[in-house]
Amino acid sequence: MSREYPVIAVTGSSGAGTTTVRRTFERMFAREDVHAAFVDGDAFHRYTRDELARMFREEPERTDELSHFAVEANLLDRLEALLQEYGEQGTGTYRHYIHAEDKRMIEGGHQIGTFTDWQPLPCGTDLLFYEGLHGGLVTADLDIARHVDLLVGVAPTMNLEWIQKIDRDTKLRGYSQEAVIDTILGRMHDYVRYIQPQFSRTHINFQRVPTVDTSNPFEVQDIPTDAESFVVIRFRDPSAVDFPYLLAMIQDAFMSRPHTLVVPGSRMPLAMELILAPLVRHLLAQRRFR
Repeated sequence: MSREYPVIAVTGSSGAGTTTVRRTFERMFAREDVHAAFVDGDAFHRYTRDELARMFREEPERTDELSHFAVEANLLDRLEALLQEYGEQGTGTYRHYIHAEDKRMIEGGHQIGTFTDWQPLPCGTDLLFYEGLHGGLVTADLDIARHVDLLVGVAPTMNLEWIQKIDRDTKLRGYSQEAVIDTILGRMHDYVRYIQPQFSRTHINFQRVPTVDTSNPFEVQDIPTDAESFVVIRFRDPSAVDFPYLLAMIQDAFMSRPHTLVVPGSRMPLAMELILAPLVRHLLAQRRFR
């Protein structure tokens, strides 16, 4: 469905690599002169880091519902309302969750693990870009996916996803490896219940598959490089994809199924540009000629 104000969502687990995809979109938007409103899924967590830590200590029986993957631990009704309002009017309110890598905001007085105040989205934007855990979520009470015009999934193989999360959270966010592993294991039920089903609703999935041994993701190791990976790209509607063009433009690419393109990991940025840029132009063209 095409809306007056398009919504693009990149969804994936913590450590999946959604930020890499966001940066590709940012470069694309700059080149195409697209003014986007950026919304971070972490902004819709219900609790600050200190509140979560206190609840884990005082109410350990609630551990399952306090996972960031869980509906109960997030303000997802507010996220759905934002996407609906933006699609209809180009307006809405958002905030930001402070991570350890947000150096500028920390220097400005914000504390890690807290939120900024809610504020209006910038005026005059062409589209809204969401990056987070729940862009394609559907439950009995929520249908976030129906408000998204282009839904992109980022889902590395499970072991690679864990390796990437452990590397990021220990090096950038100051957690111990044991704490990160405990978090991964504690979220497993919610991952299966809330995160994985979204990848069946995405318009396009990008899944990085390493070609090196990652059989024990909890062993300290380097993240496999792009050159040591392939990227499996699955399209929900292959009839709209010009596969001969993509195969000609992306060296060493091949098709493994009628709806699946495989490219060398080092060519993932090129593949994303070739695939996603025309889709963004199409969304905006539909908007402008309504």
